[in-house]
Amino acid sequence: MRGGVSDVEVLQAALLHDTVEDTDTSPAELEARFGPVVARIVQEVTDDKGLAKAERKRMQVERAARCSRQAKLVKLADKLYNLRDLNRCTPTGWTAERVQEYFVWACEVVKGLRGTNSALEEKLEELFKQRGVQL
Repeated sequence: MRGGVSDVEVLQAALLHDTVEDTDTSPAELEARFGPVVARIVQEVTDDKGLAKAERKRMQVERAARCSRQAKLVKLADKLYNLRDLNRCTPTGWTAERVQEYFVWACEVVKGLRGTNSALEEKLEELFKQRGVQL
């Protein structure tokens, strides 16, 4: 598969990327179960739920370029999935404006991830183009 991701630790982290953020699972538990590399990748892509939503979103944009290549792959795949999902079905309570704002913000995050995986980036660029958002 052109541009595919085959690193097992990246794939594990991709499946687990919201675990610390959305459950009672601790980073130590992840490390004990999946090892230090997977735990580190998950930590890199985990938002601090103690911060306000706007600050968490700002931090994602700011930190994107400084992530490890492994974390960047997880972020790219997560953004691609989220954007495709938004195109398929608008969440209850979301206006068209909010969806567009999400695309604009996601584009800012993706700009910091560029040069990581051309296949994922091309798919994201196409989604942004459809929305009139310049990557």
